[in-house]
Amino acid sequence: MAEPTDADAIPLFEVEGLHASTTDGIEILKGVDLVVGHGEVHALMGPNGSGKSTLASVLLGSPEYVVTAGSIRFRGDEITDWPPDVRGKAGIFLAFQYPLEIAGVSVINFLRQSLSARKGIDLSVLELRLSIMDWMDRLGMDPAFADRHVNEGFSGGEKKRNEILQMAILEPEMAILDETDSGLDIDALKVVAEGIAEVRRDRTGLGVLAITHYQRLLDHLRPDVVHILMDGRIVERGGPEIAERLERDGYEAFGATGSSATD
Repeated sequence: MAEPTDADAIPLFEVEGLHASTTDGIEILKGVDLVVGHGEVHALMGPNGSGKSTLASVLLGSPEYVVTAGSIRFRGDEITDWPPDVRGKAGIFLAFQYPLEIAGVSVINFLRQSLSARKGIDLSVLELRLSIMDWMDRLGMDPAFADRHVNEGFSGGEKKRNEILQMAILEPEMAILDETDSGLDIDALKVVAEGIAEVRRDRTGLGVLAITHYQRLLDHLRPDVVHILMDGRIVERGGPEIAERLERDGYEAFGATGSSATD
């Protein structure tokens, strides 16, 4: 965890009493409370239908959901009503569970436009290429990926590493990783987890909320706090022992009864 500073007196990211519904009125989040400090890694776990991916979408301002109560704060600012692009420019990053393909747009041009929108920095292709090559080397990526179309023909592991590359280049302050481990074999998972760790070594103040089904990702990320989400509420939080209990006893130990909520 990063050394505290005076600025850290204000939490990096706060969710308080958050209720959210689909646009047709089905309530999914039913009072979520969450605080991520500067440099902290938090893990969010829960069964299918508990609302994990819905929470990720709501935190990034997806128009598919309506916040009906509660608040979201980033560096002390109330951002509940901010649109997704404003949240992204402010320094909040979402790694998608299923990264989209963008035909006709190379990775380097995508990153150039994204960096310009995020920081107002208009780097030349050459300047950005030098930065990308450095990060690709650190993340164990083939340099040829810079000129390939975004996620087109990429394997599952390559798509996820491309997301980590984006996180490295865009330098967010808060990263929400929505089931980054989904669909990865053990070797690919290790590579992605090591990539996340490499970015955190470079940016020690980065806050991370990793949403996952699996203990195996936590073995690599070593979260400071583990949260269990059930039926739209966080029902328990603690250290790594929470995940170990989950691995041993299953969600029934936390009162799982099944839910119709969207995951």
